[in-house]
Amino acid sequence: METESEPYVRLASLRQLHQAMADMNTARSLADTLQTVADGVVNALGYEMAAVNLVRPDGDLVVAAFAGNSAAEALITGRVGPRPSWERRLTMGEQWGDLIFIPHTEGWILDDDDVPQWYTDGPAPRFEDEWHPADRLFAPMYAPGPQGGGSSGELIGVLSVDRPRNGRRPGAWGREALQMYAFQAAIAISNARLRSNMQRALVRLERDQQALRASEESFRQAFEYAPSGMAIAEMGGDQHGRILRTNDALCRLLGRPASAMRRYSFSDLVHPEDIGTLLRTSAEGGRAELRLARRDGSYVWVSLRNSVVADAADGPRFLLTHVEDIEERKRRELALAHRASHDSLTGLPNSAELRSRLSARLCTRPATEHAAADAMDAAYGDRGDAAYGDPVFDSGGHFFDFPPGYDPHGGGHDHHEHAITPEGDRDDGTKGLAVLFCDLDGFKSINDRFGHNAGDAVLIEVARRLSQGVRDGDTVARLGGDEFVILADGLGRADAQDLAVRLRNEIIQPIRAEGRAVRVGASFGIGWAHCGMTADEVLKSADERMYIEKRSRPKQHRRAG
Repeated sequence: METESEPYVRLASLRQLHQAMADMNTARSLADTLQTVADGVVNALGYEMAAVNLVRPDGDLVVAAFAGNSAAEALITGRVGPRPSWERRLTMGEQWGDLIFIPHTEGWILDDDDVPQWYTDGPAPRFEDEWHPADRLFAPMYAPGPQGGGSSGELIGVLSVDRPRNGRRPGAWGREALQMYAFQAAIAISNARLRSNMQRALVRLERDQQALRASEESFRQAFEYAPSGMAIAEMGGDQHGRILRTNDALCRLLGRPASAMRRYSFSDLVHPEDIGTLLRTSAEGGRAELRLARRDGSYVWVSLRNSVVADAADGPRFLLTHVEDIEERKRRELALAHRASHDSLTGLPNSAELRSRLSARLCTRPATEHAAADAMDAAYGDRGDAAYGDPVFDSGGHFFDFPPGYDPHGGGHDHHEHAITPEGDRDDGTKGLAVLFCDLDGFKSINDRFGHNAGDAVLIEVARRLSQGVRDGDTVARLGGDEFVILADGLGRADAQDLAVRLRNEIIQPIRAEGRAVRVGASFGIGWAHCGMTADEVLKSADERMYIEKRSRPKQHRRAG
């Protein structure tokens, strides 16, 4: 573009500029856009060389594209210029609108700085407006600002141009064309960057979605085909705990179809005795061992382990529950516990279990003290407005001095059902906890004559007859050898004596052992358990009464054959 022809710009030049701008905005990638910008400066604006210096994320500028000279392109493409050095260039020289022109008279001080640059050979200028080989012209490119102004946004790069083809410094039209081109190039580069970022984001999103789909599929397969039961339940809200999804293993374990399982929560399926265990289980990683109901009405022992499935925005949303079948282990544990507390020959509770059950019914205070406390409760009434230890007066102004251990604020003494002893030898209607000590008569002779197998058969049959002769809830235990103990609560003296007679009559009936009929007798001693006694004291008392009863009977009456 010659200077003298600028007032009469040729249509072809405008078409070239228009085509260069169109090419910039249709480039497929950021790299293509940058090269198109550099090519457009050379082809449409008439400069021999052009470079696109792009601002990197760290602020420095890199030569991202070059056009016009292959040797110079190979020399400086990819090289980086520090931001401070570039800022010095953009603040010196002459300001041509948004352009920066640094004439050779000033630019010599930049010859040794660290900004990548090239030098063109040529003769010294003959005219005032002739281009000098050391002249420099820069067109800063700014990201479009809020108002659309070219220089209102952030610096994204600088166009460096060298030597117009007509050999002269650009005039007014040439400057405006370069400035306009730099403005459009900034828009094209910003759009290309945006497209590139969007493409990378889409690639990452697709990759993340693929990973999520793979993760979901892995979870689905792990959930569905897990060898133990799995369930997902709602967390929070009105439907908290409702089962949303179950795997095949859990459905098989409980004998219920998946569609039916969605009508329940675990609290609906748990054994009534295990509700407290379930409620005490923490939702956040809690564990519990309890029984769940099968469709046929039976129960299976399981181990529940919870995990919270949280949402980054909404917080905890679901509860993932792992259900493990521990029926066999529990059966072994219960069997071990039963063997530890029961006699291996007869299946009756053993001595340790007998003492445990007896101790559970007794407390350390004598029954007479508790009776006095109960009478005090009836006399004093509820003094809940009194602090413990404070003096309390009745409506008549009389002072109550409460005995130790009596808390009027707490409603008096505890409500333990105290074991008491019927008074005297006659039945006065008082009911107590009877302890019947049974010792077999003539058992040793059976062992001696017929062997231990016969003796074991006799013990097993006696245990069966004793168990059938008592009420539900009574305890029949084997203390050891041929000694048995019966705990029967709520009996009066006459009741206990009648029970001893009935059991003795059952025992003396013939017993089939080792192919022959044998008989044993039985001596019973009746003791009474009451609070203030220990289990050993109760058993000793009944044992002593049994020996008194045994000695009082003629020897020939102790066994029936």
